[in-house]
Amino acid sequence: MTATVRSVALPSAVATALAAGLLTAATAPAAHAAAGATLPFTSVEAEAGPTGGTKIGPDHTQGTLASEASGRQAVRLASGQRVEFTVPRAANAVNVAYSVPDGQSGALNVYVNGQKLARTLAVTSKYSYIDTSWIPGAKTHHFYDNTRLLLGQNVQPGDKVAVEAAGVQVTVDVADFEQVAAPAAKPAGAVSVTDKGADPSGGGDSTQAFRDAISAARGGVVWIPPGDFRLTASLGGVENVTLQGAGSWYSVVRASRFIDQSSSAGSVHIKDFAVIGEVTERVDSSPDNFVNGSLGPNSSVSGMWLQHLKVGLWLMGNNDNLVVENNRVLDTTADGLNLNGNARGVRVRGNFLRNQGDDSLAMWSLYAPNTDSSFENNTITQPNLANGIAIYGGTDIAVRNNLVADTNALGSGIAISNQKFLDPFSPLAGTITVDGNTLVRTGALNPNWNHPMGALRVDSYDSAINATVDITGTTITDSPYSAFEFVSGGGHGHPTGNVTVRGATVRNTGTVVVQAETQGSARFADVRATGVGAAGIYNCPYPSNSGTFTLADGGGNTGWNSTWSDCSTWPQPGQGNPDPDPGRNLAKGRPATATGSQDVYTPGKAADGDANSYWESANNAFPQSWTVDLGTSEAVRRLVLRLPPSSAWQARTQTLSVQGSTDGSGYTTVVASKDYRFDPATGNTVTVTLPGGTGLRHLRLQVTANTGWPAAQFSEVEAYLS
Repeated sequence: MTATVRSVALPSAVATALAAGLLTAATAPAAHAAAGATLPFTSVEAEAGPTGGTKIGPDHTQGTLASEASGRQAVRLASGQRVEFTVPRAANAVNVAYSVPDGQSGALNVYVNGQKLARTLAVTSKYSYIDTSWIPGAKTHHFYDNTRLLLGQNVQPGDKVAVEAAGVQVTVDVADFEQVAAPAAKPAGAVSVTDKGADPSGGGDSTQAFRDAISAARGGVVWIPPGDFRLTASLGGVENVTLQGAGSWYSVVRASRFIDQSSSAGSVHIKDFAVIGEVTERVDSSPDNFVNGSLGPNSSVSGMWLQHLKVGLWLMGNNDNLVVENNRVLDTTADGLNLNGNARGVRVRGNFLRNQGDDSLAMWSLYAPNTDSSFENNTITQPNLANGIAIYGGTDIAVRNNLVADTNALGSGIAISNQKFLDPFSPLAGTITVDGNTLVRTGALNPNWNHPMGALRVDSYDSAINATVDITGTTITDSPYSAFEFVSGGGHGHPTGNVTVRGATVRNTGTVVVQAETQGSARFADVRATGVGAAGIYNCPYPSNSGTFTLADGGGNTGWNSTWSDCSTWPQPGQGNPDPDPGRNLAKGRPATATGSQDVYTPGKAADGDANSYWESANNAFPQSWTVDLGTSEAVRRLVLRLPPSSAWQARTQTLSVQGSTDGSGYTTVVASKDYRFDPATGNTVTVTLPGGTGLRHLRLQVTANTGWPAAQFSEVEAYLS
């Protein structure tokens, strides 16, 4: 992975993706090089630069910091540690995606070419650690946040910018470097909100001043000058007016609900300022959105920075011919944008979305169908609980030239679905065009189904898919599981038909290229695959008596002609070549058992990825054993055994042996019994080397003594291939 843009000849969307680790030079799409948005910034991954901290990941396990990070990797900094970025472009501003432990806040010191700036980046967990327990399969998620800073000086390509954790542990994910233009001037004839009494210091309530300015400027422009403006209530009755700021880095509105109206005569144009909210939890009954309802026909939203809201735009009613373009939507607890029925001729294009708590971009045809609308040339990264792009019903919809990366639990990169959620619902109809999209590390394990979701999913969840679904020119890279999935997610076996997949490039799938799980058919032509993990095709419709799925060969297909033979088991990532996460901890999240446990210190605590939780056996009853099922036979070469890093855990020696089994019944000794010293001064960690890459599915630690406590104790048992 490189921290510099490889070629100035690349379109800026691809150049940004290369620098950010969304793509590599080897996997940048050739046929559709314009996938994604043209962005005003270039992103650089933290793990690409020198650091005194600890690099984490890659990891795809739900509920972990690495799994929600860009590129599934990040850098953890203890207080006083730094990570350095090589600046890829001329810039005077930086935005950093980060995470701090729950309940904590602090700062990142900033250094430019070794010189510490007086300004710091504020960091907080206030907007993170979202719990949506009412959503089946969800865990605490949304670990990251974004913080931005005008540097007060210009930096040039090749300069060094470092950030340093100050007073708190900070996990740094990615930095966006941007050259921010000077504030725009007030348009002639515009009505300034300050003329109506708005307070640019943020101290006073500017709600009424904004309302008065909107009333006074009908047919003209409401000017939002540089400053912080606090609103305590939403705006309504907004129509036939332009709301314009001096730029999203200068004109900032502090409001969790900006416009809330069920209808409008339209011609509303909103541009060039920021709306930053105070939404810290997801409450679906609350309209904590930038726009809730309708802007009316022939409206537009552009150049906006939207952050810390529930949803960016939740659009109902008449929004015909709406254009939403060139915006940034960050850190929402639910969707980035949702066309919630009755949208006609809507164009959503050129936007950047990061860290959504639900679908980043969605069309949901509730009450009436969305029609002739499109998502085009958007860049989406790290939705942490759903899909990058989701089309739930609708007529004649297009999804073109988008770049989607790093979906997490319950999500595909793109989902084309008849999941209705509520009635009345309008299923997919007409032609659904999915063209020129690039999907990187998309797809995820669905904990409700206990099996994976593909990078691109066609889902007859509640009814048969009768629309024509035309999927062309797709590039799928490093999917942790499958590339294309056909499923009836409600378990009813509704068919998916009229599907064509043409001209796809698939590189490095963890399991299969096609994951067919319901009846129906699809025609494949010119689909080229390399680096397939387990087999080309998994064709096992569910329920088992629901019918068959037919794969029609349109010619030109290469690299995926094998079929997974056993429908009673799911292929696991890495059973073939390559493993999508060759350095992953094989034991993490796997089922664990033990001869006994004490109170809440259960066996699973030693395989949950959290070094602060631990398993403790029954006391005063040696020997004790702890066993983990890796799922498949693995050539394990190294175990890392941990106790909690807290200094309260005094040094101790545990006497243990390592045993292994291929079937879970007969165990053999892999490493003979030996004393292992755990010392907080060296991280309370020991490493056990296994001979010759032992092929094992079940690993067991047999503990016969502990000098620090009369029980066996492990906070993490990690298993690695190297």
